Amino acid sequence: MATAGGWGRSRCPRGGLLGVVAAALGVLAGVTASLKEKKHSIDLIEKNYVYGNTKHEVDVYVKMFTNSPLLVCMDLARSREELIDPNYFWIGPDGANLEGRIYVNLTETGKLMVMGFKEFMSGAYTCTLSHKIIESTTQEEREVLEEYKFMVYAYREADHAYQVFVRFTTKECNLAANSQFFEELRKILNNIISDLTCHIVESSYKCHSVKIPKQGLLYELFVSFQVNPFAPGWEEVCHQVPYDCEDATNMKVQEAKDRIGAFFRKQTYALKHHFQALPAIHYVDNSFSVTHIDSCRPGFGKNDITHKKCASCCVVCEPGTYSPNNEVTCQICSKPQVQIYGATAC
Repeated sequence: MATAGGWGRSRCPRGGLLGVVAAALGVLAGVTASLKEKKHSIDLIEKNYVYGNTKHEVDVYVKMFTNSPLLVCMDLARSREELIDPNYFWIGPDGANLEGRIYVNLTETGKLMVMGFKEFMSGAYTCTLSHKIIESTTQEEREVLEEYKFMVYAYREADHAYQVFVRFTTKECNLAANSQFFEELRKILNNIISDLTCHIVESSYKCHSVKIPKQGLLYELFVSFQVNPFAPGWEEVCHQVPYDCEDATNMKVQEAKDRIGAFFRKQTYALKHHFQALPAIHYVDNSFSVTHIDSCRPGFGKNDITHKKCASCCVVCEPGTYSPNNEVTCQICSKPQVQIYGATAC
């Protein structure tokens, strides 16, 4: 047992140690019972308008299953001028006229909205603006053509998970109760977050000897695990939302992370107020830490160089690249015959 001056030999028989550990975990679990209760890359956005630029293409990022902003077939300066006999001609990523497509809304003033955006809608949207200039003295008419190109990409929010690290003091590293304690801890944590369809994965621990200043040599369990939002039944969350489910699953896993954080923050209080003597295995105060982990759905990836204005987004993989899993990188196809957006295989 821990004492004020360091470590002494436990008075608890080894056979009764598991019972002490189980009791400690039971109290700690009871203390936490209450826990159960991008930007678009654009030149300018004004009132959800994205203006073109004749000098370069404009990048636009549209969240999956939502409507794009209004793409304006002119630049901001031109929009403030008088136009005579303006005409607008939009072509989509397939090189065909967009007029009459059921998923686009074209206005008579040259604005385009792409509705219910999906992977295959990604690509180059080009508009040609034609208008006339009439000389005031001769009334001579001259037609002017201007081309505006928008590169429009589907994106998803990254799926969040959290890697947790925490430490517990133990009596010795070869103690059989260490593994029993670890299994009980994992069960308690899973129970705390089970109603969120989140679970604990990739859990492990190692025992190390630690030299503490003014306390001598101690033994500690270094525990790590991941809080993951995809426990069995998580798909039902997606059926309850009208479009994509990243927002819903991300909110749930953040709540799970917060509950687990609260569980460990209450350990110090519980140990001080519920035990006359510290149990053989107990929480190391302030040892709880969390690392944020992102992943992307297949067909999407992150690239803070190509898509620096949407660096935190999972952007659809471009033609010639693919992503077969939930990592964050679109891989280059060895045979670049893949010419679609959002490929999951070459």
